Amino acid sequence: MELKVVRPNQRANRAIRVSVLSLILGGGLALLATRDLARGEGGTPVQGQVINGAHRALDEGQRIYEKANCVGCHKWHGDGGGGYGGAALSLRATQLTRDQIIEVVHCGRPGTGMPHFDRDAYKDHRCYSGVTAQDMGKDLPLDAATFLRPKEIETVVDYVLEHIKGKGQTSYQDCVDFFGEGARACEVYKNTSAHSRATGTEERQ
Repeated sequence: MELKVVRPNQRANRAIRVSVLSLILGGGLALLATRDLARGEGGTPVQGQVINGAHRALDEGQRIYEKANCVGCHKWHGDGGGGYGGAALSLRATQLTRDQIIEVVHCGRPGTGMPHFDRDAYKDHRCYSGVTAQDMGKDLPLDAATFLRPKEIETVVDYVLEHIKGKGQTSYQDCVDFFGEGARACEVYKNTSAHSRATGTEERQ
């Protein structure tokens, strides 16, 4: 019977290969996990740490702002304009208080394209001093595509107050704060900001 001799250096090489393979497999699984965490609702890259080209949401308010598709009408910068719901008002220029904005998100805006995000609006939740769906008639706001819980409504309103309301013209830094460093969507603001600094003027986006 012939015995096969395994030299010590062969054992060491084999152990190194096994270790390297384990690291590669482990790293691949970790990468898959972080890629999922780096995506927001519907796989949309959101603000935060860059991981394999995507961004992890750091602000829960922004996550809800995107989840509820506020960007559809108010846009990511909150300055409004045309959208599938109509010409949304500018959240940057709004004079509404926190409580008033919360009520609008709960109840929508009668006679406009602003839907209500509270499933129980005009039912259990009292809207605009207790008006009912019957009182509203044809002006009753539509149901939102995605309803929010009361706590989520407060969170997204606080996000608007901290990052959007009263912030003036949309800037390159606003864009970077929303999309993350290196986002292509921010290039137009980068160029405009540079021009504005050079001429001493501000241009509306």
